[in-house]
Amino acid sequence: MKLQVAIDRVTLENLLESVSYLDGVVDVIEVGTSLIKDYGINALENVTKKGHQSEVLFDLKTIDEGVYEFEKGFSANADTLTVMASSSIDTIEQVYALTVNQKKNILIDLLEVDETKIEKLQQFDEAIFGLHYSHDKKDQDFDAVKAVAEFHAKFPNIKKIAVAGGIDIEQAKRLAKQGIVERIIVGGKIMNSEKPLDMAKKFMEVIK
Repeated sequence: MKLQVAIDRVTLENLLESVSYLDGVVDVIEVGTSLIKDYGINALENVTKKGHQSEVLFDLKTIDEGVYEFEKGFSANADTLTVMASSSIDTIEQVYALTVNQKKNILIDLLEVDETKIEKLQQFDEAIFGLHYSHDKKDQDFDAVKAVAEFHAKFPNIKKIAVAGGIDIEQAKRLAKQGIVERIIVGGKIMNSEKPLDMAKKFMEVIK
């Protein structure tokens, strides 16, 4: 299981500083959607242009104009890009084909889509499917372990699953023991802690 650390709502300087100490410590560094909207893909090339040990994911949340956005993201040396499951099947087909052709990774964000749409998405068998609990939901009582178990029971053919939504150390332990997900995505529990690097190392310890 991989640890993906999400960095959001910081300055570009703080992003680069965070990347410098997380690189090689965690499996995946996520450049969050807020940073892409604040600074743009061209400015974020600095995150990756000198090479990196950890994988880098740009959370584009592509919904349309997929090929254009994915070409830009991969040109900026991102290893993984994200597309919303609520996009048209045509959009997802196009960015999936582009991703496979470039030997990169794609994460399909399942935020607020129903099971009928997920059934149609199973054809993209090399994609990572992201269970994503909305940041804006008022009910913040999200049980990641239960959500993963229920999803896996409904869609056993989906092999690469990621999960995000307030995951703490205890939930990380339980998810590692469960052995279903390909990666966990952790943001604030690491980046808002007093010592983000130490907290990232703790998460790595409990999931490996």
